[in-house]
Amino acid sequence: MNTIIRKSVLSVAGLAFAGGVFAGPIAHAATPVDAKPVAVAVQADKPDTAKLIPHGVQGAQSHITLNDEQTANVKAIIAATKKAGLPERAAVISIATSLQESKLENLGHLGDRNDHDSLGLFQQRPSSGWGTPEQITDPDYSTTAFLKGLKQVDGWQDMPLTDAAQTVQVSAYPDAYAQWEQQAADLVGQYWNS
Repeated sequence: MNTIIRKSVLSVAGLAFAGGVFAGPIAHAATPVDAKPVAVAVQADKPDTAKLIPHGVQGAQSHITLNDEQTANVKAIIAATKKAGLPERAAVISIATSLQESKLENLGHLGDRNDHDSLGLFQQRPSSGWGTPEQITDPDYSTTAFLKGLKQVDGWQDMPLTDAAQTVQVSAYPDAYAQWEQQAADLVGQYWNS
């Protein structure tokens, strides 16, 4: 904050600024000022793009417009990532994976359109040991399960997104995750500090 603005803010608040040290309340009050409190919005720093996309995006990128449910799922993935003590890059990998697997929709059983018994944001399978159907369709649980798998991948932090996601997911379409990296990074940038 520059000195002129700081002095103005401090004088409105009834504080004196003396040589870089706050001197406390002003001892001599002139006429009362009819000032209204001023709200100052402070934008939290967004995560560093170099941390979000350390290798740059690979290939053509896809993008979808998110509805409220999908946005809530993005926030749930970010919250679970923070709870696991993992960095922003883990959230980018998780969101890109979910964008590919379910378009960030918490999918239940889809009948004949379903891939085996895949469920939830990450299309995890109860028969493969990911958890019960109830657990897998809980965004916090499914994200935590995905992150647990990611943490077991040696060097995941330094891998291209598609390699890290594929090692956890074992998909029939391993390169498909890469197309969502930019949107996933944008979403983490937007919601990580909110």
